[in-house]
Amino acid sequence: MPDVSPAPEPASAQPAVPAGKAAVPRPNRRKVRDGVVISDQMESTAVVLVTDRVRHPRYAKTMHRTKRLYAHNEHNDAKVGDRVRLVETRPLSKLKRWRVAAVLERAR
Repeated sequence: MPDVSPAPEPASAQPAVPAGKAAVPRPNRRKVRDGVVISDQMESTAVVLVTDRVRHPRYAKTMHRTKRLYAHNEHNDAKVGDRVRLVETRPLSKLKRWRVAAVLERAR
């Protein structure tokens, strides 16, 4: 009886993923923060004040911790007093690591 092996599959039919790895989309690990624009003086940059509520480790009292983040404001659409949503991104300059994703609420 002759030894008949199946014909090899064409390269297009084989999976592009290495063996042992599942073809699962990677989750988006970018951080998202909401804050208030406190300065828009710079060209295509907004300074955003982000407030976090944290519990004190010893006294269990809720505290506000604030952080000033420099965010890329592509079209200069975020103005002082606006609530904005920031998304973490690659380093864009010495201080900018965030990008304005959306203006949630306009200042009155």
